[in-house]
This record gives sequence, structure tokens and C-alpha cells, in this order.
Amino acid sequence: MGQLSFFKEVDQKKTQQAVVDALERYRFYKHMYFEERETSVTASYGERVGGSSNSITDQTAEIAIYNVDEKKYRHEFCENVERIVESMPRLERLLIKERYLTVEYEYITDLHVYTFVFDPPISEPTYSKIRWRAFMRLATKLQLVVKKDGD
Repeated sequence: MGQLSFFKEVDQKKTQQAVVDALERYRFYKHMYFEERETSVTASYGERVGGSSNSITDQTAEIAIYNVDEKKYRHEFCENVERIVESMPRLERLLIKERYLTVEYEYITDLHVYTFVFDPPISEPTYSKIRWRAFMRLATKLQLVVKKDGD
């Protein structure tokens, strides 16, 4: 009974959008080259308002920290998504991999997946149920579940 009340509290549209956004971020991180930031080697002269600020910044250190931390964050995010997807039941895993994680077909549709990828093909309502279960599994493990506002 507790599980049913949990699903009643979930905002399905917002949760689904959060998962889709996370999967798009996965594809971006996984397949786009990370361009490291570089320090500026030319001095820039400009008017200083307010005199001395007594603050010291180390641009090189900040950029180096960003480059290392951002690469690590992206790598860990992708590994986490992959680990979650690999632990899913077979049909959920197939759906997520083929529809959201592959880059071979940039604009693959749900219709293509449930008609041509699933063997034998499945109906749209069955596909929607499998997708929702997969999304809830991802949302729960990635802490993306959005609860409904109080009615």
C-alpha cells in the first residue's frame, strides 16, 4: 500500500522531463569533446573602481581545478547512468539504450523503437508502461523524482 501512495505523489510529467534532461546530458557528456578552459596570457588593463580590493585571485589554479573537477564529474555521471541502465530488466534496458543513449540515429522516435527495435514489435501502450517503469527506476536512483505540489 505504501508504494501506491508514493506513485500518487509523483508528478509524472515533471519527473519524466527530469529524466529525459538527464539522459540528454548523458549523451552530451559522453559524445561531445570537453574543451578545457585556458588562462589568459595577455594583461588586460581596465579602470578599477573603489581602489584596492585586497583580494587575490589565482586564475590559473581556478581554471585547473575547474578542468579536473568538470572532467571527473562528467565521467562519474556517465558511469552512474550506465551502471543504473545495466541493472535494469531487459526490456527497460533495451528501451533506454536504443531510444535515449545511442547516437547513431540522432532523431530516433518512440514509434521506431517499439515497431522496429523490439522483437517482436510491441504496442504503444505497452511501450509507454515499460518506459514509465524505466523512467521511475532512473528517477529514483538519480534522485530526480518530482513530487506533486500540495493540492
